[in-house]
Amino acid sequence: MTPAIIIAPQWIAPVAPQTGVLSGHAVLIEDGAIAGLAPLDELRERRPDALLTPLPGQLLVPGFVNLHTHAAMALLRGVADDLPLNDWLHDRIWPLETRLVSPAFVRDGAMLAACEMLLGGTTCFNDMYFFPDAAIEAASLFGMRSVHGIIVTEFASAYASDAGDYLRKGLELRDRHRGDPMVGFCLAPHAPYTTHDDTLKRVAVLARELGLPIHIHVHETAAEITDSLSRHGKRPLERLAELGIVGPELIAVHAVHVDETDLQRLAAAGATVAHCPHSNLKLASGIAPVARMLELGIRVGIGSDGSASNNRLDLLQEARTATLLAKGASGKAAAWPAEAVLRALTLDAAAALGLDDRIGSIEPGKRADLVAIDLSAAELSPVFDPVSQLIYAAGREHVQHVWIDGRHVVRKRQLADEAANAAVSELVGRTALWHNRTGEILSG
Repeated sequence: MTPAIIIAPQWIAPVAPQTGVLSGHAVLIEDGAIAGLAPLDELRERRPDALLTPLPGQLLVPGFVNLHTHAAMALLRGVADDLPLNDWLHDRIWPLETRLVSPAFVRDGAMLAACEMLLGGTTCFNDMYFFPDAAIEAASLFGMRSVHGIIVTEFASAYASDAGDYLRKGLELRDRHRGDPMVGFCLAPHAPYTTHDDTLKRVAVLARELGLPIHIHVHETAAEITDSLSRHGKRPLERLAELGIVGPELIAVHAVHVDETDLQRLAAAGATVAHCPHSNLKLASGIAPVARMLELGIRVGIGSDGSASNNRLDLLQEARTATLLAKGASGKAAAWPAEAVLRALTLDAAAALGLDDRIGSIEPGKRADLVAIDLSAAELSPVFDPVSQLIYAAGREHVQHVWIDGRHVVRKRQLADEAANAAVSELVGRTALWHNRTGEILSG
């Protein structure tokens, strides 16, 4: 048994079951779980043997959940900047992936991403990429919670030969990790335009049989809609609904070009949208109508997408942009308040992944995935509302401490694990080799 810990910050934002901010309270952690949330004196009396960790000037929140990323693409950061999505994919990303992707590439890229995300307060990420076993290895090294796509596409890659092969390998990997509480899985068909009807029907059946979310890019660009109408005579979401994909298990990534019928469909199905504002802006894909989604009761989580289309895996920056876009696009200043954005970063994203019974809020019985943000810096003073300060003013540089499953994995902005630090040091040298290899491909 690990020693009990009492974390005593200046403020706590539990997210659920109560909203708002608590002062003078602390969190008791026992065996990786939250054993108590109560006034500090009460917890000290209850567990006088517990190690006390005072955090003056800091706000404690649940760990952030990155609802959509391609972690290994950290090794492709900056190789295809200033291009629209079609050119970005067809002229740069897919040709590079054809030549580069391997278990070693995925492991190294996912390690880079995990380190960056962890130092920014992300404790769990939902990944979609080739060789997910290598990404699991990277996440495990940093002690991160992760969910991995059983990716499905019709195109052959170094990882699999066809849709059936992708599914077989992904399901076998899920079976191997079934007893690991830190690893989860989604069914992850890449997009409607890269997946055939029969494959999507199979995915829908498997999702219901296995109780897995379906994680898919959809309605990202206007061209995607036009092409779907031309090829199938219907919009992508209509087609997906007819194939059984649109239900409460759906995580619709991007959902930028959605009309009222699309939105009503998502709302009626109880689906979730993974909103990736920076990627959508950088690729000039557009601005998702998040304010209307929220009005209709559609659950919205926040994702970073991959480093190749964003350049940062920074959920705090993503959240600030997301709420400002919602306000500006709708003309409603209260379209997405700070407290609701924090919930999107935590409990709502966890719920989309089927993890809300374990993480996403600071409640007794849940696992202790926690982040402490220092709000005492001059650029964050004075603090009238800690949650508003977190969403509108703070950045990942203010993340001081991170706990995952009760383990103190980031301490005073440094990785706490010696093995993880050593692995990062070695990784820096290998990134130069990947850089040189990428440069050779681009120049050749």
